[in-house]
Amino acid sequence: MDESDWRARRFEEKRGHLRGVAYRMLGSLSEAEDAVQEAWLRFSRADTSGVDNLGGWLTTVVARVCLDLLRSRKSRREEALGADVTDTIASRADGIDPEQEALLADSVGVALLVVLETLAPAERLAFVLHDLFAVPFDEIAPIVGRSATAARQLASRARHRVQGAATVPSADLARQREVVEAFLAAARAGNFEGLLAVLDPDVVRRLDPVAAASGAPRELRGAEAVARGALAGSQRARSAPAALALVDGGVGVVVAPRGRLSTVIIFKISRGRIVEMDVIADPARLGQLPLGVLEA
Repeated sequence: MDESDWRARRFEEKRGHLRGVAYRMLGSLSEAEDAVQEAWLRFSRADTSGVDNLGGWLTTVVARVCLDLLRSRKSRREEALGADVTDTIASRADGIDPEQEALLADSVGVALLVVLETLAPAERLAFVLHDLFAVPFDEIAPIVGRSATAARQLASRARHRVQGAATVPSADLARQREVVEAFLAAARAGNFEGLLAVLDPDVVRRLDPVAAASGAPRELRGAEAVARGALAGSQRARSAPAALALVDGGVGVVVAPRGRLSTVIIFKISRGRIVEMDVIADPARLGQLPLGVLEA
């Protein structure tokens, strides 16, 4: 086996792991594939004769590429001045099957991907590498250009954001979760009676102007009207992954097609039933919502 064949074989052995790292770093399958390909190009040209841990070396290369992409993405957002950067980034899907990416997002955790998007690039890298892939802080430090102690602090800040902060007792949070899970399950199954069972007779559903842009009414009142609206919305958004998340300290729903946050639903629950639903799709408001990942 010649040198090029050996390199190709060793790289393929690591490709799945590298793509997993890159996807969690970037939240985009097309960008993750680009990062892995760039890592291959660097590996194919590098002298790795002195490398004892090839997997660690390749992980570091992919992490550096991803960090550059994240910083570039942040710069593009700042330059966009209100333009829809989500569409700009998502449009790079060349050849990527949206259904495949939706399945991947669901397997990683839609809520996790959404919260990771709120982190600074260095925080995201430190958290992903350490908390998700057990990379030591002394290996993360040179990637982010900080000390090991500073890298630990980056991961700690990120972890705090990811975990969020519940504003209700755990028992109340569990009851909220049960109700919202039942609502989502009934909506996905097209179960009208199931929706009525978790909706208060006088429930109110409100859409912000962006969410109502599709022509849906800004406000619905009454369980039957809200249930019909939920079924219609579920059919329209069948390909967009929705997941439970901590939203402003309570149980809500995030909708994130291809890992990019597009909608948040905030619930008010009383006596085991939903009494209010607020559907938010305005990017400015979405960016201000405190989000976190619900523990399994």
